[in-house]
Amino acid sequence: MSQYTPIDVALHAYLSSHRTPDDPLLRELQAETRRLTGERAVMQIAPEEGTLLGVLVAATGARRVVEVGSFTGYSALCMARALPSGGRLLACDVSEAYTAVARRYWAKAGVADRIELVLGPALETLRAQPDEICFDFVFIDADKANYLAYYEEILRRLRPGGLIAIDNVLWSGQVLRESDQSEDTVAIRALNEHIAADRRVRSVMIGVADGITLACKLG
Repeated sequence: MSQYTPIDVALHAYLSSHRTPDDPLLRELQAETRRLTGERAVMQIAPEEGTLLGVLVAATGARRVVEVGSFTGYSALCMARALPSGGRLLACDVSEAYTAVARRYWAKAGVADRIELVLGPALETLRAQPDEICFDFVFIDADKANYLAYYEEILRRLRPGGLIAIDNVLWSGQVLRESDQSEDTVAIRALNEHIAADRRVRSVMIGVADGITLACKLG
């Protein structure tokens, strides 16, 4: 049996503090998101998740990145900074108000020219993309009921060796509570089971933030 260390609050704080620290602009965006959105600020990804996304984009050499769900732009900023010269990020969201904040910070960071923001239902945006392979890396963090549909639309356009990262797959532990039959929880459970059985990808679920699944498309 493999050995592991359960993560308690203190150990999680230690883990989170031992990474490349956020710069002042990222901290400013976090603070403004809390100030402007109140309780909805929980929709912003954890700082360590932003660091991870940047590392993954850089390590995979991704040039064509897609984000499903941008909120105030933190995750897109982290990924756009990691893109090589000529790389592009397609950001899909439905909120003009939240993404107005994102646009300001992308401009401050000097990455606005790398990001194309499309406002509207993400499924429509994805289905409007070319049918041929056109994605290298994708991050999904939007309405949970459509997670499986997003996954399928993306996978058919993902290059072999391309990577999908999906947020909130642990759903604050609700995936283990069978009494929770809410739409979002049921949708996340269904996605998790689907990917675990999907032989088109090699996948792993990691305990960063609220759980992230990484699925690499096989050739």
